[in-house]
Amino acid sequence: MKKVYTLTDLKNAYNILGPFDRNIDVIKTYFDIKIVLQDDTFYSNARDEDILIIKDVLAVIEELASQMQIREREVVYLIKLREVDSLKKAVPFFLNRKAIIYTASGKPVMPKTFTQQEYVNTIDKDELIFGVGPAGTGKTYLAVAMAVKYLKQNKVKKLILTRPAVEAGEYLGFLPGDLKEKIDPYLRPLYDALYEFLGYESTNNLLETGVIEIAPLAYMRGKTLEQAFIILDEAQNTTSMQMKMFLTRLGFSSKMVITGDPSQTDLPKGQKSGLKEALSLLKDIKQIKTVKFERLDVVRNPLVQKILEKYEHDES
Repeated sequence: MKKVYTLTDLKNAYNILGPFDRNIDVIKTYFDIKIVLQDDTFYSNARDEDILIIKDVLAVIEELASQMQIREREVVYLIKLREVDSLKKAVPFFLNRKAIIYTASGKPVMPKTFTQQEYVNTIDKDELIFGVGPAGTGKTYLAVAMAVKYLKQNKVKKLILTRPAVEAGEYLGFLPGDLKEKIDPYLRPLYDALYEFLGYESTNNLLETGVIEIAPLAYMRGKTLEQAFIILDEAQNTTSMQMKMFLTRLGFSSKMVITGDPSQTDLPKGQKSGLKEALSLLKDIKQIKTVKFERLDVVRNPLVQKILEKYEHDES
């Protein structure tokens, strides 16, 4: 076992290790190594190049531990930042970020990555925003958080959340229930985010009074949406005509956020994605901004990451 890092002050050791040493378990799983703390020093059987990474990450964790709670998510992100030589920006980012809103249970909602912070800032400044990139980067979650913030601050009078209802292996007509019951499973992630931010009762009251509207994309046709915060989720599954229809619904004093992953589409083979087309067609319009999320922004449990790597390797 080789020496990795010596703590400068043991008083923050619990926060550095995490509950039941979970933060250290993250490092073990990520690098597939052993790592132990003896007295004030970490030792490991890791390769020399990995020890350099772990040493730098532990130094940043110790610096942050005196001022904030360190969780597994932060540990994974710090490792990823060190691997792309961006670790030096981590301390000012984590210590200067502010809560967007608080959930119904009082938990602060804050950007967790540099790109998430850029996304939140862009939504605040601009009128029409594309948030594109892999699943798990917080595109929809943060868009809904910002929408709720704007509603609470009376910056908008209405929230519109929509998704294209693309069949995923089953036809809607064969699903049980009325039209709402058939479509709701496609819209469930939007409901879940609202319940988290506003609470179940408040969300349902706002839905009943029409202040919040959650509907399939087809329901947007013919509407002009003014003084509204409008979110189109899973936009990679829009057709060219659907995207054009949606974009032209934008009215005065409104904000529109469009999220999706251009690399993943459930459209029939050969059909052009409206998201891909819009990103290409509209890229030169200065008032339209695009924030691109990368794999770096997907902060998963390291075990999940290893599972995905195995599947991707097998598929290739």
